[in-house]
Amino acid sequence: MILRDYDESDGPATLEVFRRAIRRTAARDYTPEQVAAWASDDIDPDGWAARRRSARTRVAEVDGRVAGFTDVDERGYVDMLFVDPAVARRGVATALLGWATATAQELGATELSTHASLTARPFFEAHGFVVVVEQQPVLRGVALTNFVMRRALEPVGG
Repeated sequence: MILRDYDESDGPATLEVFRRAIRRTAARDYTPEQVAAWASDDIDPDGWAARRRSARTRVAEVDGRVAGFTDVDERGYVDMLFVDPAVARRGVATALLGWATATAQELGATELSTHASLTARPFFEAHGFVVVVEQQPVLRGVALTNFVMRRALEPVGG
């Protein structure tokens, strides 16, 4: 596995990882209507690529293919962490979260936070995150359940 910065050419591959992760992995926890709203075919590829470019996005490659991606901002917020189901349980998400943790610490963040899906909640709990609140965001007119989760960070060198 290789972790590297997002490249302009990664837009289509990261969008497909996002869709596959939701349509295959998260589908066990969400209704077909929720999955369709979340992983919509209507997501604009150019808008997606622009959002990935503007975020501090890191890509995981396995066997030369994009296998997952994440991002983190200067406050330690992880907006997205998705892994292709074809490489599930091979340490990709853990490696990406490790990068996000180290990057947030370097940027001076005092905590990591995320809005974790029902599917991702156990992963984040296993990595020290705690649920702050359950919420029901509405996406394309459909309510989903997710959780605001946080984890304190040690200061760099601490």
